[in-house]
Amino acid sequence: MLNIITELDDKILELPAHRLYEVLSGPTLVHLKGKQDPALFLSILLHGNENSGWEVVKNILTKYQGQTLPRSLSIFIGNIEAARYNKRKLETQPDFNRVWGEGNKPENLMMQSILEIMKERGIFASIDIHNNNGLNPHYACINKLDESYLKLAREFSRMVIYFIRPTGVQSLAFAELCPAVTLECGQPGDEYGIQITTNFVDKIFQMDSIDSDKNIEKNIDLYHTVGIIKIPTEYSFSFNDEETDIAFINGVEKLNFEEIISDTLLGTIKENILKPFIVLDEEGQDVFDNYFYVENNKIYTKTALFPAMLTTDIDIIKQDCLCYLMERYDINQGEKIISDNSPLWS
Repeated sequence: MLNIITELDDKILELPAHRLYEVLSGPTLVHLKGKQDPALFLSILLHGNENSGWEVVKNILTKYQGQTLPRSLSIFIGNIEAARYNKRKLETQPDFNRVWGEGNKPENLMMQSILEIMKERGIFASIDIHNNNGLNPHYACINKLDESYLKLAREFSRMVIYFIRPTGVQSLAFAELCPAVTLECGQPGDEYGIQITTNFVDKIFQMDSIDSDKNIEKNIDLYHTVGIIKIPTEYSFSFNDEETDIAFINGVEKLNFEEIISDTLLGTIKENILKPFIVLDEEGQDVFDNYFYVENNKIYTKTALFPAMLTTDIDIIKQDCLCYLMERYDINQGEKIISDNSPLWS
């Protein structure tokens, strides 16, 4: 299932992500030799519709065309088949960013083999590049609060999200091996997001080490993901005044990364619906009543909320979620513990 190659033909750099299937037969791990080892690891296209990562790789390799790379580079080019159709994933596939943990599916085994290969080769740092479909700022995500991980994230953005859910994601797996970060680079095709991500990767590419920063807590805005909102499959929903089971207010996606005050109207529901969606906390408990209430067939916030990755893309919501809920986080609280019995949020 996994192709492993040691070079990329220059012609491939002329192709957009949706045409990579023409030259790559499937998920591909590329090892490119540079002046320094160990390699910087990049993962891109874990979601086929998130093409900024491929544009960043093209920019980096074009810059160093005809030269020896400053550092060895390993690139995992993920869901090439979904990219062909500009889909997050195909209906027959699992989510490529939920299969990095234990499991016996071919995709699980492929990711486990990548981890073993990179563990043996050594890794300088891991960067997983994503887009999102809502109106979000550019920000970084980490899974450990070690200073080097925080430093790596801060090089990209002052806004940093610390999360331990969902499990099965690339960054959580690589965080056991090296400083690891997930980058959210705006919506697909966001030229500014592509450029700042290119600059970030190039900067990390040329570093001799990722030095810690003792004052890091003064230089970042740190948040922690505390819940995920999922809409039950039996409910229809819309964002444009259509008559559905749940009709969210127009422009709800503009609430991303905004602190929403209590008693804010979010939408209306049909009379027979008591609870329009579920809110899973880190222990897998439905805590809808902690955050929302329904009155006169309208959904309101019960407390101040801070949503992230809120999207109006109905397919993405069905495949993944409506959004995440966050809270400001103090580094001094330390890291959260992942229980063996805790949910995957997958």
